[in-house]
Amino acid sequence: MKQPIVTVERLKKEYASKASFWNRHPEVVKAVDGVSFSIEEGETFGLVGESGSGKSTIGKSVLRLEEITEGTVQYKGQDLHRLSKGEMRKLRPKIQFVFQDPFSSLNPRLRIGDALAEPLIDHGLASKKEAHDKVLETMELCGLPAYHINKFPHEFSGGQRQRIGIARAVVMDPEFIVADEPVSALDVSIQAQIINLFQELQEKKKMAYLFISHDLSVVEHLCTRIGVLYLGTMMEMASRDQLYENPLHPYTKALLSAVPVADPKNGKKGLS
Repeated sequence: MKQPIVTVERLKKEYASKASFWNRHPEVVKAVDGVSFSIEEGETFGLVGESGSGKSTIGKSVLRLEEITEGTVQYKGQDLHRLSKGEMRKLRPKIQFVFQDPFSSLNPRLRIGDALAEPLIDHGLASKKEAHDKVLETMELCGLPAYHINKFPHEFSGGQRQRIGIARAVVMDPEFIVADEPVSALDVSIQAQIINLFQELQEKKKMAYLFISHDLSVVEHLCTRIGVLYLGTMMEMASRDQLYENPLHPYTKALLSAVPVADPKNGKKGLS
């Protein structure tokens, strides 16, 4: 049995509203309430739930882009929320994030080649020449022709920009990637291409994913295990086959019933 690369135990994240003249008793909102799960090396763990269920908060907390209220997040036995800033910086190349909106996460004034090379140079992982070669290699791996290297973000389509976002994470040769709704803003045909790209990259680089989505038909094609989240609480967690064939929780059944049926006669769901 493979060893967990990421272990999340009793994760809690609370937000308090600011006190004011009209609100002298700030309310505490529990965005995440005692969530636990683990991800093995080379595995894709899916986290599914509707908007506001706490999925993105968990993704950011796992990479320490958000500080947590309680619990632990361990990466290869290291508690990320106990590491110093210097220790986290050394670890960053190995744990990467793919954002939902790649356009807002890219500098509009920076050419794509420079945007991809910047983290390599900034972390001292490559010289400018080595970074240039690594960028070209990664672009090819992510289905981006080399002649795109000098273009700006606004010159690309949504699907191409998401490939750039994935390339920026992969160029660091990470071991673990959190992908937060990476296909939700794309057309269905483009969604399938991006999901296939995630699968191809995982096979070649043996990375582990935390794949966050609100769409069960998307995670069905990529994830080996799935956790169903509702209002910050894990309702159900099971293998992909078990979850789709025999969902136990009423909320999971409700999510599955909302998946569009591609062929009503045969009852086939999901992406083609």
